[in-house]
Amino acid sequence: MVFMRSYCESNASISHTWVDEGISPCFYFTLVPTILLTIAFFLGALHHICYQKYGTTMEPKYIPRSRLYGFQLAISVLLLLQFLGGTVWQVATAGELPGYVVLYGSFSVAGWAWASATLRVERRRVLLMDRTRGHSTVLLVFWAIAFSAENLAFVSWYSPHWWWGLEDTQQQVKFALWLIRYSGTGLLFFIGLKAPGLPRRPYMLLINEDERDVESSGQNLLGRTEENLSTWQDFRKKVRLLLPYMWPRGNIILQLLVLFCLVLLGVERAINVFVPIYYKNIVNELTDGSSWRTLATTVCIYVLLKFLQGGGAGASGFVSNMRSFFWIRVQQYTNRVVQVRLFAHLHSLSLRWHLGRKTGDVLRSIDRGTSSINSLLSYLVFSIFPTIADIVISIIYFVTYFNAWFGLIIFICMTLYLTLTIIITEWRTKYRRDMNLQDNNAKSKAVDSLLNFETVKYYNAENYEVNRFEDAILKYQASEWKTQASLAFLNQTQNVIIGSGLLAGSLLCAYFVTEGRFKVGDFVLFGTYIIQLYTPLNWFGTYYRMIQNSFIDMESMFKIFEEEEEVKDEVNAGNLLYKLGRVEFENVYFSYTNGKEILKDVSFTVLPGQTIALVGPSGSGKSTIMRLLFRFYDVQGGCIRIDGQDISKVKQTSLRAHIGVVPQDTVLFNDTIRDNIRYGRISASDQEVEEAAVAADIHDKIMAFPEGYDTQVGERGLKLSGGEKQRVAIARTILKAPQIILLDEATSALDTQTERNIQASLAKVCANRTTVVVAHRLSTIIGADQILVISDGRVAERGRHDELMLKEGLYADMWSKQQQGQDSDSSSDTEAKDRKSEKLQPPSTSSGHPGH
Repeated sequence: MVFMRSYCESNASISHTWVDEGISPCFYFTLVPTILLTIAFFLGALHHICYQKYGTTMEPKYIPRSRLYGFQLAISVLLLLQFLGGTVWQVATAGELPGYVVLYGSFSVAGWAWASATLRVERRRVLLMDRTRGHSTVLLVFWAIAFSAENLAFVSWYSPHWWWGLEDTQQQVKFALWLIRYSGTGLLFFIGLKAPGLPRRPYMLLINEDERDVESSGQNLLGRTEENLSTWQDFRKKVRLLLPYMWPRGNIILQLLVLFCLVLLGVERAINVFVPIYYKNIVNELTDGSSWRTLATTVCIYVLLKFLQGGGAGASGFVSNMRSFFWIRVQQYTNRVVQVRLFAHLHSLSLRWHLGRKTGDVLRSIDRGTSSINSLLSYLVFSIFPTIADIVISIIYFVTYFNAWFGLIIFICMTLYLTLTIIITEWRTKYRRDMNLQDNNAKSKAVDSLLNFETVKYYNAENYEVNRFEDAILKYQASEWKTQASLAFLNQTQNVIIGSGLLAGSLLCAYFVTEGRFKVGDFVLFGTYIIQLYTPLNWFGTYYRMIQNSFIDMESMFKIFEEEEEVKDEVNAGNLLYKLGRVEFENVYFSYTNGKEILKDVSFTVLPGQTIALVGPSGSGKSTIMRLLFRFYDVQGGCIRIDGQDISKVKQTSLRAHIGVVPQDTVLFNDTIRDNIRYGRISASDQEVEEAAVAADIHDKIMAFPEGYDTQVGERGLKLSGGEKQRVAIARTILKAPQIILLDEATSALDTQTERNIQASLAKVCANRTTVVVAHRLSTIIGADQILVISDGRVAERGRHDELMLKEGLYADMWSKQQQGQDSDSSSDTEAKDRKSEKLQPPSTSSGHPGH
């Protein structure tokens, strides 16, 4: 038979909040369920009404399938059963049951049942105008208060009225039930922040948007626009990309350095604990009148520890400096590997990607991305993890050697500090990302303008370019102001939390000193330890921001890493076995974009040693044929073979080793003429370079320069004329000595005499080599073994020059128009010369007299 004689235990009252070094159980177990039930019933009722009146039932296909949600719901049910079972157990085992136990059980069961119902309502119904993602404020506040209430039990660590002593079966069962509540409420709160069972995007967007809208708007199927993505999105994927740089594989020395640095990091954590303890011992020994020898020993140990620790937070101590010194090599390894891999990846990307890139944007992304990896590793390993470790150690130390109140104060302050820092910093992310975007935009405009310096001059557009750049800078500064202003707000929030925690702890410690429970040294210990702890914590926000900024800065670099190679070598692809140089195009189809075919069923064969010319109007697909043969792209239909081998089945490097290209638009490196020519074959000697220049009819021109072959050509070769650049490119190809030669308007930028000279040189170079020529000047390809007329992506005509002229088709028409153009140019030149000679002729004079 269970009796309920009073609401609280005997000799207790609900008005007594503090009893025997702990919170009164009667007060605690009345206050907590009352607050939770109030939130659940009153705020939850409003929540249910709003969802029923203004919400709608979600279609099942838009509800995410989540095992984590099932786990979340299972925890809620487990907690409800725990309260119900705990109450039934106490009723069954207790002879005299206080009233607050029944109230605690019944209120808790009702509150958690209502919270579970609210969780299911949010899963099934949604507010149409809801623009937020995640759980409602009602549920989050309910879980947060429930978890905080379970943490409040730590304050009563030394109270005999609670279960911490585990002296009998009843206390042990209560402790086990508390463990279930503590872990359950904690999991619900932290899982609730993720809200796994709810859509990641407003429901109206989900039901009104199809996949094409998603693609065009830059939103992903998880429901977040790109600018609103959290920096921790795909965190696991980003860490996987970082792992090869975090651990130097294959280098035992660097691996030992990493391990040694981690050991030094652990030593720093231990030193941080002992420094304030020895400072406390010094104060106590001074006040207690200890002997000089004891005091001197303590002071020496303290000074040694302080020397090892450095300025309060290990910022400049001996151990920290040693760790930084040994970490230099690891950091250099990381920086080198990242840059080299990224550079190699850029060169492995397809021509399509490089044609669409913004050079300034890519360079800024690479610069920020590579530097941010070093920052990220340093901040994570040597700042964030040590700071969290210091917080955990301090809480354990203060709860064990001081009082649970101090542990609670530190726990609340740290939790508030870290939570608000993360929330505000995540909110600031969009400003930082926009600032990066505007910065890239400004730098891209500057780079584009400088690269097109001549065009700017041609059109007197200097003021326009300057104004455009200034507008980009103004937009960048507007985003920068938002970033800096939100940073100031974050810093002020952190200062308020730190100051409040320091005030509460100091007052409590001072009170215990006046009561005689603590010594003066204990107050000094608390002040020293807490300030020592707050110093790195004050930087925690900065570290977190730096890590977040590093992730943001790395996003562009990660996107480059994620770019797929369009043209890949097949697994176990072999080398091209060059025999004679027979080139075959068989029913080739190709398009740069879907729906617009550039080449349609193109077939032709170039026999070994033959020269084939491709002619036709601009945009017909002539240069595309050469790009496909060089395998800048893979065909979408058909096949290209060299000596019977499909070029898509062989390694790209072996294919390109046998092909030499002279492009229409020649771009040189900002280096000497000698090195630009030697680029055709890096191992070539100076004599071979000069012989190639002679063959390209540019040797005499180079020798006329003051510095000869050591002349710098400038960026993209701008210091040379168009004809000189083209001849350098021809010399480079001659030096490579390829078996197959591709000439894409190789003499388009040359005068008539130089063109004739180079044609003769090219004839020697191309002798007995398979040659493909793209030409607009038909006079340069009269001697070709075969001429293909390309029109609308098809081979319209084929044959030798004489054969095509007899057909009187497209080729004959093109030839006729070019001849008429040349005749008109020559007649214009003749008339101009005649006019010029008439102006120079002296006037005639008459020898007769007037009147004759």
